[in-house]
Amino acid sequence: MGTCSSKPPRRNPYLPRDFPEQPKTPVNENHQDDDTSAGDKAAPFYSPSPVRFFFGDKKSPARKSSGNSTPKRLLKGPFPPPSPAKHIMAALRRRRSGKEGKQEAGPGLDKRFGLSKRFKDRYEVGDEVGRGHFGHTVSAMCKSGDNIGQKVAVKVIPKAKMTTAIAIEDVRREVKILQALAGHPNLIHFYDAFEDDDNVYIVMELCQGGELLDRILSRGRKFTEDEAKNVMVQLLNVVAFCHLQGVMHRDLKPENFLLKEKDDDSQLKAIDFGLSDFLKPDEKFNDIVGSAYYVAPEVLLRSYSTEADVWSLGVIAYILLCGTRPFWARTESGIFRAVLKNAPSFIEVPWPSLTPQAKDFVQGLLNKDPRKRLTAAQALSHPWIRDHNGVEVPIDVRILRSLKAYTLSSPLRKAALQALSKTLTTDDLFYLKKQFAHLVKENTESVTVDSIKKALAKHATSAMKESRIMDYLTWLSAHKLDFDEFCAATVCVHQLEALDRWEQHARCAYEIFDKDGNRSIVIQELASELGLGPSVPLHAVLSDWIRHTDGMLSFHGFVKLLHGVSTRNKMKI
Repeated sequence: MGTCSSKPPRRNPYLPRDFPEQPKTPVNENHQDDDTSAGDKAAPFYSPSPVRFFFGDKKSPARKSSGNSTPKRLLKGPFPPPSPAKHIMAALRRRRSGKEGKQEAGPGLDKRFGLSKRFKDRYEVGDEVGRGHFGHTVSAMCKSGDNIGQKVAVKVIPKAKMTTAIAIEDVRREVKILQALAGHPNLIHFYDAFEDDDNVYIVMELCQGGELLDRILSRGRKFTEDEAKNVMVQLLNVVAFCHLQGVMHRDLKPENFLLKEKDDDSQLKAIDFGLSDFLKPDEKFNDIVGSAYYVAPEVLLRSYSTEADVWSLGVIAYILLCGTRPFWARTESGIFRAVLKNAPSFIEVPWPSLTPQAKDFVQGLLNKDPRKRLTAAQALSHPWIRDHNGVEVPIDVRILRSLKAYTLSSPLRKAALQALSKTLTTDDLFYLKKQFAHLVKENTESVTVDSIKKALAKHATSAMKESRIMDYLTWLSAHKLDFDEFCAATVCVHQLEALDRWEQHARCAYEIFDKDGNRSIVIQELASELGLGPSVPLHAVLSDWIRHTDGMLSFHGFVKLLHGVSTRNKMKI
């Protein structure tokens, strides 16, 4: 690739920005990437690379990757390329020196993928439509089979670039995820994968409308609220679908969404699953991965789950509505500090002219605490977006997590949650009613394990089996849940705590609990509920949880109990 002063080649919208390659030269902390938007070659925009760095865990491979264009602070004009954060670069240097990990480059790597070798028999290759640092994409015409005569896009990944076992595994997983995630209208359609001695070929649908980034740049500054809703509905839907299947994308940004056609109302397609992975129940990732401007705080803290994808969508929503990034700096380390410490501004133009609901929506996606952040399905239930063009609210994987946690809770905590659920507002109940309707048993008004299995089966792909989402159901109790108990089981305490009215919620719930569910508490019983061992000074720790007048749970203890997790079964939930 050329330098920044030369005209860069046309970018490849289908190719992962960070296809894995083990660098053979020392890292240059002033590395400058020369990718630009295909729609704005005259004024390139530079951004920190999407990254995956190794931090000592077996699941976190070292990978240096090429960056791609993202909109600048005001989407206008270039700025100097950033320097990577020092602690990340130090980890990379340790990795390359052989102090971390054992998967080094070598001639004995098995680069056989078990794919068909009949690519040239099935497809006639046409013009190149994009080129990236690690490969290129071509158009092609299907010569045989059910899709004869159809134009497709083919991502060509050279095996020569697969210099480590980690790189090979990344390609295997990308193909597996594309094969597994079939059937969603906002997901790039996968046709087939092939290989020969030189390349891996991934055949997908051909999108001719360009990237969402190109559309943002062409608008100059921002979308109207209705235009932003059109985009966010599609993005949230496909992300909710992926999360239900147990797949995290981990590199969501405007460059990774293509428009099917050039029309203004064209359908959006999620692409580039090169950093994606299957996420099993109760699992968290700890490798830093993604693109700096869109990376969630918990990713930088190296403990994250599906909520990190939603944060990235929040950054996109912010850009759509005001044309600027919520977090900006000229270096990656500066961006990371901003993401961890700064709050996005909602006082600058044009935010004062936008609706309060739009602001609340974006704030819900950009909450730094992942426990308080909206899920993709919850975001589709938000008042700002839920009535837009017949929005459908999909099944939320968070519901399964909550049902498992409720099942493992003690009767005392269940009583507290039931009291809290009785204080929910109409807006809170909208989302829960949608989830209940998805999961309710046919011709009844209750949710059962069998009805949940049946509901999931309607939307299941082979990815759900790979990520073992159904494992959540092994912990559910056999009894039926009516709507009231379903609300108690699935109410999210942390999200309510993020609301201005939380104190009112909690006080009202405590009054209900004090009347119907409160009773004299024995210190040892409460210790067992919270999983405290015999070595803990129970009276000193728990005395302020109990009212001294009658031995019942105090308001302070009630709120703590709502947040607490029963460890009676010694299970992490």
